[in-house]
Amino acid sequence: MEKSFDEVLERVRTIDIPEKFDMVVAIANGGIIPAAMINQRLGCEYYLLKLNLRDAMQNKLYDKPKLLAEIDFDFKGKKVLLVDDRVKTGTTLEFAKALLSDAEIVKTLAVNGKADYCLYDEACFRFPWIV
Repeated sequence: MEKSFDEVLERVRTIDIPEKFDMVVAIANGGIIPAAMINQRLGCEYYLLKLNLRDAMQNKLYDKPKLLAEIDFDFKGKKVLLVDDRVKTGTTLEFAKALLSDAEIVKTLAVNGKADYCLYDEACFRFPWIV
């Protein structure tokens, strides 16, 4: 089942995020577009955390996530909202949270899957921004 861009955007507009965050951090590449949408709503700093575990077809590439580029932003003592597109096992989110452990708090948001905030938690579906 597919979701339209408008359906996802409506979820971004209406999800209840009562906490205040200093920054939105996208897990690149999959989290870039949803994080940008969330960041437009929250209006805080926006950064990329370049990680990889799976290919475009969701096949595992590595035994554990890999950091592809050094973290080039200051997150120490900050409130971070970590965003990814799809959460299957939570391995990438847990790895990312460990990398950001010097933050005051790290909460997670997923378009689809289990996270502190999730737009959907259902069977995998194709994201409307994937070409």
